[in-house]
Amino acid sequence: MSALRPLVLLGLATLFMAGCADPSSPSAGPTGVPSDASSATAAITADAALAAKVPAALKKSGITIASDVSYPPMDFFDTDNKTVIGAEADLGKALGTVLGVKVTFANVPFDSIIPGLQAGKYQLGLSSFTDTAEREKVVDFVTYFDAGTSLLVPAGNPETLKPTGDSLCGRTVAVAKGSTQALVDLPARQKSCKTPIKASTFPDGTAVNLAVTSGRAAAALADSPVAAYAAKQSGGKLEVAGSSYGNAPFGIAVPKNSELTGLLKSALEHLRTTGGYQSVLAKWGLESGALDTFEINAAS
Repeated sequence: MSALRPLVLLGLATLFMAGCADPSSPSAGPTGVPSDASSATAAITADAALAAKVPAALKKSGITIASDVSYPPMDFFDTDNKTVIGAEADLGKALGTVLGVKVTFANVPFDSIIPGLQAGKYQLGLSSFTDTAEREKVVDFVTYFDAGTSLLVPAGNPETLKPTGDSLCGRTVAVAKGSTQALVDLPARQKSCKTPIKASTFPDGTAVNLAVTSGRAAAALADSPVAAYAAKQSGGKLEVAGSSYGNAPFGIAVPKNSELTGLLKSALEHLRTTGGYQSVLAKWGLESGALDTFEINAAS
């Protein structure tokens, strides 16, 4: 998440298989895709040279990608409540196709993903992680998307709240547990508040949105693509106030010194060259977050 989501183990994740079908193919199209989302059109194919570099053990076992599947439009369940869909789900499948490796998704609480990578439970974490210097101490990142933080408010913005400044002082603000918004943004804002912000922390994006629509929070801070999607899907109950701020790259989290790190960067470059990367983002209306270059450990 522009979100830092957390670093604590919370229990066993539910594993389920997600095939490496080309997400641009009709058969791979999820029923939960927004009706106005454009279709991905570029073919996503294997790169034989890159596939040959994948360690033999991973070719045999496949790659397990840990994601917190509660973060539309990045990762969420389709209407069958089993199939993972979203921009990051499609990107993960596309990377598997390029590298010629079977991909399995694990639905893992956000704050358990990095500890799980450190413990060797998963090979990758693809869950809207902001690439930060603090996180780079324990995992490596390969950047793939640019996002900022947005302020989500009730429709009409009755309290005239603004994404920056001190208008949130004294208000209850919903954030996702372990997110950048919870761990960095709100604490920094508190320094200029005479009346503290009351941070209301929830385990996932769905609960954050509900806190605002139910009136338990005056507003929510969330990653810009997630906030925009939540407003669009809220039936007129929510809107984004002002513009996003604090833009920074999302990165695929990889265990330190993994052989996959360089391969992922090359696979993303292959997808950009063939148009597959752009097609995945266009499918979900996220073209504005496309990166021109992909980097390893790009935190400033």
